[in-house]
Amino acid sequence: MFDVEPIIADHKDVIHDVVFDYYGRRMATCSSDQTVKIWDEDGQGKWNVTSSWKAHSGSIWRVSWAHPEFGQVVATCSFDRTASVWEEVIGDKVSATNTPTRRWVRRTTLVDSRTSVTDVEFAPKYLGLLLATASADGIIRIYEAPDIMNLSQWPVQHEISNKLPLSCLSWNTSTYMVTQLLAAGSDEAATPTGKVFLFAYSENSRKCVKIDTVNDITDPVTDVAFAPNAGRTFHMLAVASKDLYIVNLRGVTDATDISKLDIQTIKFSEHNCPVWRVCWNMLATMLISTGDDGCVRLWRMNYNRQWRCAAVLKAEGSGPTYEPAPPTPTLATTASATAKFYKKGTIGNQVPWH
Repeated sequence: MFDVEPIIADHKDVIHDVVFDYYGRRMATCSSDQTVKIWDEDGQGKWNVTSSWKAHSGSIWRVSWAHPEFGQVVATCSFDRTASVWEEVIGDKVSATNTPTRRWVRRTTLVDSRTSVTDVEFAPKYLGLLLATASADGIIRIYEAPDIMNLSQWPVQHEISNKLPLSCLSWNTSTYMVTQLLAAGSDEAATPTGKVFLFAYSENSRKCVKIDTVNDITDPVTDVAFAPNAGRTFHMLAVASKDLYIVNLRGVTDATDISKLDIQTIKFSEHNCPVWRVCWNMLATMLISTGDDGCVRLWRMNYNRQWRCAAVLKAEGSGPTYEPAPPTPTLATTASATAKFYKKGTIGNQVPWH
């Protein structure tokens, strides 16, 4: 079902992030070697580097693609306390037979943070061209490009302060229940309090405010990811920490007719080590997690609506292993388990079989 094929990335140091674009045909990687690489998939399914450049003067932690409606735009963040927005521009053809030259141009550098910028992510398309950054100083900054044709201007729209340093963030792509819902995690280890925070836009105060904290997760958090909404009446948030967590967020109304979030946390310890990254597929039917065990684990929901590990992809090119799945009940097995038989009578004068 799954094939493991290594890609020689040719980065000179640790790769911190790998992100696909909206269509899954392009890929961006960033590393501690201070470079960003853009990969394109050819007709044979092979990935080739089409652009590579030095983007920052420190380790690059994260990279994010904007929606293709806004063009080929990526954002990066770094230990050098900045975040940058890059746009791909197409030059003239060198000759009639050659393809046009492409290069990535820095459109702006965001220098508001006084500490390392640990995460950066573009907002869902329906919100416009918004960009959120999380910093080690505990501040989430939301920028907006008022003119998508001029990506050099990114004024700050919101600043959300938090007492703990932040390591990651994720936008919720759904408009159900809460608008502009944002989750952030902290990798601070000294304070035994909740490490996942939920923020939303408040119409009363006209700004983004913290609305809740996931108190069940007290270990340092390295990644958070909202699941795409596919018609559900609740939100799912995957959290990478000492273990893997799936947080279900439902809207409820109390006795005073005030709406609030009902938070349910499910813990998975199959990694037996710290989990580093989590991501969902397009329909939120599969969750992928990676950890210190060098394995990629694929999770699926079974017929009982319980998440189970479906496969484990191991490093060093070894093949995938599949977790045994519980048998799905059929109509015959269900009937045999519930059917009852009663004696109605006796048939006499039986004719022997010939």
